[in-house]
This record gives sequence, structure tokens and C-alpha cells, in this order.
Amino acid sequence: MGDSAKGEGWEARRRDLQDAVERHMLRYDAGGFLPFFIERAQGSYLTDDSGRRLLDFTSGQMCATLGHNHPAVVAALERGCREVLHLFSLMLAPPVVDLCRELAAILPPGLQKVLLLSTGGESNDAALRLARLHTGRFEVVGLTGSYHGLTGGAASVTFGKGRRGYGPALPGALAIPAPNCYRCPIRHCTEACDRTCLEVGFETIDAQSVGALAAVIVEPVQSSGGVIVPPPGYFPRLEELCRARGMLLIFDEAQTGLGRLGANFAFEQVGVVPDILTLSKTLGGGLPLSATITSAEIEADCHAKGYLQLTSHVADPLPALVGLAVLEVVLRDQLAARAAERGARLKAGLFELKQRYEVIGDVRGRGLLLGVELVEDRHSRAPANELGLAITRRCMDLGLSMNIGISPTRGSIWRIAPPLTVSEAEIDEGLTILDQAIRESL
Repeated sequence: MGDSAKGEGWEARRRDLQDAVERHMLRYDAGGFLPFFIERAQGSYLTDDSGRRLLDFTSGQMCATLGHNHPAVVAALERGCREVLHLFSLMLAPPVVDLCRELAAILPPGLQKVLLLSTGGESNDAALRLARLHTGRFEVVGLTGSYHGLTGGAASVTFGKGRRGYGPALPGALAIPAPNCYRCPIRHCTEACDRTCLEVGFETIDAQSVGALAAVIVEPVQSSGGVIVPPPGYFPRLEELCRARGMLLIFDEAQTGLGRLGANFAFEQVGVVPDILTLSKTLGGGLPLSATITSAEIEADCHAKGYLQLTSHVADPLPALVGLAVLEVVLRDQLAARAAERGARLKAGLFELKQRYEVIGDVRGRGLLLGVELVEDRHSRAPANELGLAITRRCMDLGLSMNIGISPTRGSIWRIAPPLTVSEAEIDEGLTILDQAIRESL
């Protein structure tokens, strides 16, 4: 439905909404709001207030695992609205227990105790509190470029953005260089990381530590940080370094869990089982739901020490029903295998574009979490920030919603993450639009 079919009141309604945005919306991102409104969403597509359809290559905020408004999610919401929405935090509804049990069923024996919360930041805060209480220490190591949320504890170990101007982080927040194979952080490797950054990183941690190292928190693939994929052997060596110091290993699988990388969980692909696992975005299917998962041993020790992690929406039944629906569809429809297959098609198409356009410096990622880094030229690798923004805007004009992150040091990087339900035709459509947008922006 085009502009003319919306009726005479449409433009007045849009102007009214835009005025209300200016007057009443607190801007929560430096990029600002887009100049249109989304009225409907279904599958891989959004429809804006002019009737234009947008192919969504970001799965909303990386959360619409099954695509937008999946029938199973809608049915779970309808059922929850008929049963129970919210309870006192020590009252449990059956869907909460069922979701904890179903998650434990697909996880190894060392990950059997589940806490259900609302957001990724909350789940990481809960994980950090577990680690500190269990070890009796307070220092936590993250990676440069990391994004674990902007709640108090998570913000302290988020080194990718949002640190300046807010005062001191929590004491003990330390960082090591992220293993960026395209832009080696210690100017040591070219193209292939030999993990020297990890060894040097821990040498600097040992020099800075006051003897209270509690945990390392990592994303298996650093998503917001530029889709950084650590090299083979990185995580087994990281585990060894943690064990030698009595530290716990926390995996933040907000964006990599439940199939996106081609496995139920990314830790299964790297041969390491973390002490604590956090899930969020992909678990809720578009609803606010997260989980912090650990071993029975750690849970028992922390409980004996008085572990407290209450929120107003801990163990809420409505999002738990949605999480059950998401989990059922992911497993029933073998969406992890589908993500591997569809991701290979998408990645091959991106490599074809790389062969065609010098501006594409690197294509990386796994499954349906892929990154494309744009450069002025491949020799200097100077970030093509302005061009990246121009191509992204042109994609939007042509009907493709892309996500680009810009950094003076990391460059312009598209983070491409369609729903796990994306079709081959939709992948091809997105590649065609991207091709046109690049060509017309050069």
C-alpha cells in the first residue's frame, strides 16, 4: 500500500508522531531515530507507515530469532495472556520450570542451574555476581570491543562503547586485546591470528591484578565489536589461562546462542564448556527474556553464601512461555543446521561482492552472523566510514535494513544477521539490493 492509499489523515498522523518524538522521546542512541514508523512486521519483513516493505537483515535488535511475529510466539503470548502474566518473585508458574528443564536438557552436565531474567545486561550482571561470590574475588577480565550490556556490572566490562562520561566503572574491570585477525590489536599478525594477543593480554593482566582475579567474560563471536571470530584454539587456551589463575569462564551467548552460528550454542563449536553461560536476545524471539546458567556446584556454593539477584520480573511466566515456543521451533525445525546452510549461501554471495568491489575489505563470521568491513582501499585498510553510511542509507531506500557500526580504528562494518527462518529467495534479494546500493554509492 503506497502513500496515496493511506488516506487523508496519514500525513497529519505522521507529523503528529514526529512532533511527539521531538518533544517527548529521550534519545538513547547517538545515531538518532529513523525518519519513519514501523506499523507491521512478519517473517523477514517490516512494513513502514508509507506501506513500504523492508527486508530485515538485523532480526530487529538481533532478537527476532524466528522472524517477526512467528505464529508460535504469537500463540504463546495469547496463551500467557489467558493464564498468568506476572507473579511475586518466589512464586513459580509451570512454564518457568519447564523452560529451565528444557534448556538444561540440551546443555552439558556442568550447566544445569538456570535463572530467568529479562535482558542480556541483567543476565551478565547475574553471572558476574555469581563469579565474584563463588571465588571471593572481584576482578573481571573482558575483551576490547566487547558489548555485554549497559547495566551496572555489565557496563563495567563493556569495552566497545558507552564508557566515557559516566564516571568510574566498577573496581576490577580489566581488558585484553580482542583477537581481530583483520586489524591485529598488537600489530603482530597479518590475516591469521596466532593468539599472541591472548598471551600478551594475560601478561598485562597479571601485571595489573591485585591478586583478586575472579572471571573472564567473552562473546564467542564479538558481534557489536565488528563480528570478530577468534582463531582455532583460542578458547581452549583461554580456558587454560583461566584455570591456572583459579578464574571462572563466562560465555555471553546473547547473539550466538540457539542456532545462529550453526549449532545450538557457540561453545559447542570451540570445544570449551564455560562455567557460566548467559543467553538473551535469541531466547526471547523478540520478547525480553534472558537466562544465566551455571553448574549445580557453583549454584549451591553461592546459595549457601546468600546469593541475591532479584528483579521485578525474575522468572516471569509470560516470557517463559515464549522462550519455550522459541526453543521448540529451533529444535523441531533444525534451525541450527538451516542457519549453517543459509549462512553459507549468504557468505558466498558476500564474497562474490568482495570480488567485485574494492571497498569490501573483509567478509567474516559463521552461520547467520556475518560481518562485512568496508575500507577506502585494501592496501591501507583505511576505514570507509562515510561511504559505509551512504551505502547503508541507500540500502534502506531500496528496501533493505542493514546494521552498520563505525569506529575510527575498526572501520565501517555491517553486522548481517537475518532471522534463522530466512529463505534462499530472501537472501538472494538482500544480496541484489546490497549490490545495487554499493554500485550506486561509489
